[in-house]
Amino acid sequence: QVQLVESGGGLVQAGGSLRLSCAASGRTVPLYTMGWFRQAPGKEREFVAAIRWSGDSTFYADSVKGRFTISRDNAKSTVYMQMNSLKPEDTAVYYCAAGRNPMIKVESQYSYWGQGTQVTVSS
Repeated sequence: QVQLVESGGGLVQAGGSLRLSCAASGRTVPLYTMGWFRQAPGKEREFVAAIRWSGDSTFYADSVKGRFTISRDNAKSTVYMQMNSLKPEDTAVYYCAAGRNPMIKVESQYSYWGQGTQVTVSS
């Protein structure tokens, strides 16, 4: 069993930055691919970024490429997402997810989910 707890969300002006954290518990956490998804009001949840267990493979949605950076610290069982140059369209609830070998952008292939953290970007 893996439990995920996100933190770091908040209100920021356009152009600002936030860093999200996802603390994971469970003995096999370092073996999981970790992903971030987001859901804006009235929209479906969408893939944002993911990182393989080794940390040497990262993946991003086109909409955040060059602005967001995902990283992980397996010793701390924590994954991070640095979000820079935030835009109002980045406003959403951000969810952390874990899966053993998921198809990266397919949320149904992630087995564990956090409760989400709200990110609001004002214009």
